[in-house]
Amino acid sequence: MSLFRRREPLHLRLAREGGIPLEEPKTKPAWDAGGIHGLHRVREWDAVVTVEAPGVEGDRATFVALQGGDLVVEEGPDALDAFVTSIERELQPPYRAEAVRRDEVLWAVAARRIEVLELPGMSGEELELTAHDGERTLLVDGERAFGGVPALERPGHVVRARRIDGELWEVDAAPL
Repeated sequence: MSLFRRREPLHLRLAREGGIPLEEPKTKPAWDAGGIHGLHRVREWDAVVTVEAPGVEGDRATFVALQGGDLVVEEGPDALDAFVTSIERELQPPYRAEAVRRDEVLWAVAARRIEVLELPGMSGEELELTAHDGERTLLVDGERAFGGVPALERPGHVVRARRIDGELWEVDAAPL
């Protein structure tokens, strides 16, 4: 004799009668990760272009384009005009860009918008400021520091700043 429960879906009744456990798995399945089932990865680049640049030496370049046309080259050759011209058809300064040689003359160039602030008198190369519930924690090059940086304070956020050149800093904020 089979036991029938009211409003029990047929698939549950068959599973119960067949001795199949109906408990939820204790761990999430491996497929429940970024890139599958609608969970997307954060976009890393705002613009990606290919550029023919036969006269550029090296295999890689990293640079920051600032308002007013100034370039700060972090890695690679100084002759980056072809890269800048191509990227700026898609994206206006300020931005951070990386270029990678694909063959003898072809380069892939990717760039993302950045926020740039002038922070006079700051020491170090990297800053991290966390402001939450009225408390602030400032790290300068990974070491705790006293004081604050009013230009970086954003309650409920962690703000990271990396020196571009001189008193110019690239700033990124993320909610806590």
